[in-house]
Amino acid sequence: MTVQSDLRKAIAAAQQALGNYSSFAEATQDPKAKEMFAAMAHDMERHLKQLNDRLNFISQHESQS
Repeated sequence: MTVQSDLRKAIAAAQQALGNYSSFAEATQDPKAKEMFAAMAHDMERHLKQLNDRLNFISQHESQS
């Protein structure tokens, strides 16, 4: 398995987690839980950006090799 393949799997999992956290934040009536899930979704957006940036970097450098 290649690093690109592993990153794509990690990105898919992170996207799923982001969707879950966002749904949980919308569904709950508890303000503290809503805040917690919204913060987790925000963190996951940051993680997704980092994963996508890394995948793009690797893709660009492999195509130049």
